[in-house]
Amino acid sequence: METTRPCGTVLYRRPLPDDASAVWRLVKESGKLDPNSAYCYMLLFNYFAGTCLVAEREERIIGFVTAFAPPEPVERESLFVWQIAVAPEARGQGVATALLRQLLALPACRSAARLEATVSPGNGPSRRLFEAFARERGTVLETAGEGFPAALFPEQGHEDEPIVRISLTV
Repeated sequence: METTRPCGTVLYRRPLPDDASAVWRLVKESGKLDPNSAYCYMLLFNYFAGTCLVAEREERIIGFVTAFAPPEPVERESLFVWQIAVAPEARGQGVATALLRQLLALPACRSAARLEATVSPGNGPSRRLFEAFARERGTVLETAGEGFPAALFPEQGHEDEPIVRISLTV
């Protein structure tokens, strides 16, 4: 199986547990994503590497996407994007969109009928990314459910995380 896919000067590849620290730092720098522990990223990159990618330029991680196929009975045909981020110096260069395209091309993701994520109202960059990706695929970004209300989060001031959905079978 091919593990790397070059696209311009960016290399898209399956993540390794060794990448967890760099991804953790990228999340902290983003200022928009909820930080997980570095251990969480190690677990994701060890057990869910088939549905995750990192973007690398000159041997430095400049972006990543973590995703998984939810277990039954939730949504068998869905691919849930947990987090996606791009380093500040690489934003506006199409890296996030390329991560989504490359993600859908992975063997473990090809059969997904829809792409889902939760996007808080204050995360305009993520909303715009998913809206543009839906348009590129000839569909629209739908709000598909409540997702996770703010009251479930332990910290004060967290926003609701409604579920958004992009149909992949148009």
